[in-house]
Amino acid sequence: MGPLEGVKVLDLSTVIAAPFCASLLADFGAEVVKIEQPKGGDPFRNWGPFYKEKAMRFTSMNRNKKSVTLDLRTPQGKEMFLKMVGKADVVVENFRPGTLKKWGIPYEEMQKYNKDIIVTHISGYGQTGPYAPLPGFGTPVTAFSGLTYISGFKDRPPVSPAFSLADFVAGLYACFSTVMALYHKKANHGSGQEVDVSLYEGLFRFLEQVIMDYDKNGNITERTPGLSGGSFSPGGMFKTKDDKWCVLVCSTDRTWTYLAKGMKREDLMTNPKFDTMKHRVANDAELEKMIGDWIGSYNWVDVKKIADEVGAPLNLIYSIKDIFEDPQYKAREDIIEVPDKNLGTIKMPGIVPKFSKTPGQVKWGCPDLGANNEEVYKDYLGLSKEDVAKLKEQNII
Repeated sequence: MGPLEGVKVLDLSTVIAAPFCASLLADFGAEVVKIEQPKGGDPFRNWGPFYKEKAMRFTSMNRNKKSVTLDLRTPQGKEMFLKMVGKADVVVENFRPGTLKKWGIPYEEMQKYNKDIIVTHISGYGQTGPYAPLPGFGTPVTAFSGLTYISGFKDRPPVSPAFSLADFVAGLYACFSTVMALYHKKANHGSGQEVDVSLYEGLFRFLEQVIMDYDKNGNITERTPGLSGGSFSPGGMFKTKDDKWCVLVCSTDRTWTYLAKGMKREDLMTNPKFDTMKHRVANDAELEKMIGDWIGSYNWVDVKKIADEVGAPLNLIYSIKDIFEDPQYKAREDIIEVPDKNLGTIKMPGIVPKFSKTPGQVKWGCPDLGANNEEVYKDYLGLSKEDVAKLKEQNII
């Protein structure tokens, strides 16, 4: 049994950030009921990549969930939802702020049916502030967070992340926050509450160095493809003799001594240009050239062996092919294969993190739209098979 066994979650969300939050809760035992519009459901069901014209990403994002259809904009749909709230612990949603109020089901209305309900909101800019009503999408919000401005090369346009980073980070914050709210309710005899997560603030929280450097020194951090950003040296990406790209980071004096030993250049440790972190940062370009020449004189397997023997943090920049073939990923079960009605089977990320006594698990892939209508509505609302059929005829579910 997962650590969240017994927790009931109503997932009203679509696409990435909030569904990812609910998916993590489901991975660790929570019963997650995904509530979708009867016509088409979550648009993410049709997002690529595709295999034989079948969309794949929805399968991973909504594994372990039950799917029901319900039109929340109808009076009866609203009533059914609120009665379900009466038996739930958590509601997860990512509509634009004000949407639930417009439909007549704001937090205050949910509290009438369940005073202890926890509602986790995820939106682009949060539930408050002048930008709250604006639509929030990952790429523009990433730019708003300040991350895009510092990413890339100085002589080229800024670079956005190659995947939905803002959404996944917000999903992690939302999951963490939801569990904290559950803990508060149970351990501190507290009541339900609202959790307000924005897409931009999770990324902004990571930029502490940028914030403090501007505050105290007036420095505006500019684009850099490097890792240090002036904090440490050496650190960067280098090419081996056999054209393998690898990454090296020496963020402490100790790891720098390991590298110097591996290079057989112990003299660098007492060189006034490189003897302290401050001096290495000031002479980073010269040091990087020296290290690049050294790494470039070896094939990958040979320089990796040297680095591992002395404890220098050097690693290959992995492609997904490298990951699929790596024994560490296999040993940790980081890639699992799940049966899928449309795809046969599909490989997806495994359960993270690992628990010794209450591990999470993937019990099933994503359900078809409305696949669990009869089961869920019987459990939550006591409806019969005939009741469910009638609601379907009325286009309420």
